[in-house]
Amino acid sequence: MRIICSKNNLLNGFLTVQKAVSSRSSLPILEGILIEVEEKKIKLVATDLEIGIESYIEGEILEEGSVVLSSKIIVDLIRKLPDASVEIKTDENNRTWIQCASSEFVIQGQSGLDFPELPEVNNQQKIEIPQDLLKHMIRQTIFSVAVEETRPILTGALMEIKEDQISLVALDGYRLALRKGKTSNHENYFISEVIPGRTLNEISKILTEDEEMVQISKMGNHILFEVGKTNITSRLLEGEFINYKQIIPEEYKTRVKLSKNAFFDSCERAALLARQGKNNLIKMQLNQDTLVITSNAEIGKVHEEIPIELEGEELKIAFNSKYFIEALRNIDDEEIFLEFTTSVSPCVIKPTEGEYFTYLILPVRVIE
Repeated sequence: MRIICSKNNLLNGFLTVQKAVSSRSSLPILEGILIEVEEKKIKLVATDLEIGIESYIEGEILEEGSVVLSSKIIVDLIRKLPDASVEIKTDENNRTWIQCASSEFVIQGQSGLDFPELPEVNNQQKIEIPQDLLKHMIRQTIFSVAVEETRPILTGALMEIKEDQISLVALDGYRLALRKGKTSNHENYFISEVIPGRTLNEISKILTEDEEMVQISKMGNHILFEVGKTNITSRLLEGEFINYKQIIPEEYKTRVKLSKNAFFDSCERAALLARQGKNNLIKMQLNQDTLVITSNAEIGKVHEEIPIELEGEELKIAFNSKYFIEALRNIDDEEIFLEFTTSVSPCVIKPTEGEYFTYLILPVRVIE
């Protein structure tokens, strides 16, 4: 194998696929990145057998072939090279020469033939969604994915696609995040699959803030995201996701309209003291025209007041401040609704116009 590429093309390609490199595998070859040159294409591949990323880069092909190089070594090496053309060539024993300007390195690689192939997802039915929309949908739900693996299905997010509607749902037993959007799919095509949180995190890092399309397709127990010259293949989580629609209350007894930023800032300030306690507790008193937020800790107490428009009954309720802050941080609207039923029922956060997001947060029971 022998290729010549610009340093930037190589580095960007390696950094993209490196996200799938296994950090603790019993197979040493999974700690490497495959460079495969065939059919006039240069392909970089990494996988941990759960998620696989392949990316095609531009360059001059002098000889076809393949090699697997240590991810850590090759990425650090390319990063420190001068901004110039880089030549990579291998011999029949996978010894690899890397030359750039006046620098030359020789490292031992592994056979590309030993690298596991990524699962093939060649379903002709593809759904398209703008990159920026999918990136925002992930950002606005991923924080609610469960971290603990006591219920493995909750370590992923449910993606549902029906006709031209797409939704992403994540919950961890304490809060729920739901984000909706539109796809270009107008056929009678339905997807309801749970995608690992890690996969969504890595996809989000690859997506850009533009309207270029991502193509999504599924085959068997794998899903494929095609983003420009990069393909991300992931294993899907098996099991039945919670029926989230039953969890979200359809009615409320108290609804508050208020400034998202004012509420977010007050919650953050109250959390400075709340974090000193066991459960980040903040208390809320909903009055006719004011929301009062308080927090007491051994080191002191805080009192915040925010103007609101209240519909329905006044209410006292308490929450873990962390869950509110993470939801509010990812809402882009200037004003929001907070909906309540009782002091021991969830709070629902909604936009004042439309239904494109819903957040649900369980309260903390407080003995007065």
